[in-house]
Amino acid sequence: MTDLAKRAAPAAEASPSTAPKERPRLLGLDGIRGVAALFVMLHHCYLLAFPGYPENTGPVWAAWLLYGHLAVVIFIALSGFSLGVSPARHDWQLGGAKRFAHRRAWRILPPYWAALVFSLIIAWTVVPQPETPEPTGKSVLIYGLLLQDVFGSPSPNGAFWSIAIEAQLYIVFPLLLIVLRKLSSIVMLTAVTVVVTWIGVLAPHVSVVDLLIRLTPQFALLFALGLVATGVLRASERVRRLPYHWFALVAAVPAFGLIASNGSVWTVQHFYWVDMSFGPAVALLLAAVATGRPVWLVRLLDTRPLRSLGSFSYSLYLTHAPIVVAIHAKLVEPHVTGTVATFWANVALAAPVAIAFAWAFSRFFELPFQRYRSWGPLRAAIRARF
Repeated sequence: MTDLAKRAAPAAEASPSTAPKERPRLLGLDGIRGVAALFVMLHHCYLLAFPGYPENTGPVWAAWLLYGHLAVVIFIALSGFSLGVSPARHDWQLGGAKRFAHRRAWRILPPYWAALVFSLIIAWTVVPQPETPEPTGKSVLIYGLLLQDVFGSPSPNGAFWSIAIEAQLYIVFPLLLIVLRKLSSIVMLTAVTVVVTWIGVLAPHVSVVDLLIRLTPQFALLFALGLVATGVLRASERVRRLPYHWFALVAAVPAFGLIASNGSVWTVQHFYWVDMSFGPAVALLLAAVATGRPVWLVRLLDTRPLRSLGSFSYSLYLTHAPIVVAIHAKLVEPHVTGTVATFWANVALAAPVAIAFAWAFSRFFELPFQRYRSWGPLRAAIRARF
């Protein structure tokens, strides 16, 4: 018997009562990630074809593609939910701040830094991002340190702005958990809501507070809402049976009402409040999907194409913008006339390339860091492969 077989034998011989129980996978969450990443990519295809953002210069049927920002709202709430799943199942215990910080850095930084290098190469050798100067050495430093929402510099990638916010939310996540565990989810959510609301109210009148808007503090509320939504996993069966999908639909009415009644320019100028109004609907939808409802939607989200797309959605989010911009500038814009035709050409040419590239990118820079949680196992796997 080999050493590997000897180590595996005790686990294989363990009785069902002593073997560790695997937590069931929450169906549908990967599908939500995949749909959100696809939405952001289509949003960028749209912006390149129909200039004038935030003015709606495109056809009515495509107006929804103006609001790719809302996909980031979904990502942030989903991030809070995903990080909250394990603590929710363990009495809201984090399992160690140091371990949490290592796992988050290990998960997001290697793909991000690889995508940063890729984005800089495209910006320096092919085409920079639209309406943005060519990245500089300052860009490399600021984006490399995830400080792009604090200091301004030419962007190498139009999708990178939210990654810094995500990283900053990881810093406050342990604090949110402590308040939730020691007091309650209501106290935690109320505290975050009060702080974020007052920042939004005071920002137009107090210059120091206005500086905080660069950090998009409303995302802290979305993140907290996602975290609170994981409470459904530890709730009683009666609470779990509540029709959260219908609650989500009702909660979405105010946000969509604001957008429909005020138009795209107002919406973009007031994303702070629109995001906050949209957040509860997203959190309720996540709670619904986590409890398996509506069944048809969960089944759709868990179909193989959407589940697969969700498995490398982070890579797609990180790498699609330079590809879409480069294909538009070099292949579509010189040869296609008409805005609608340009949009469909962007989708037909850039979207498949971006998806295929993201899939390959994830195999090298994302999935290995999910499978192996430290350098030792990762190096061993690489040596065994080559």
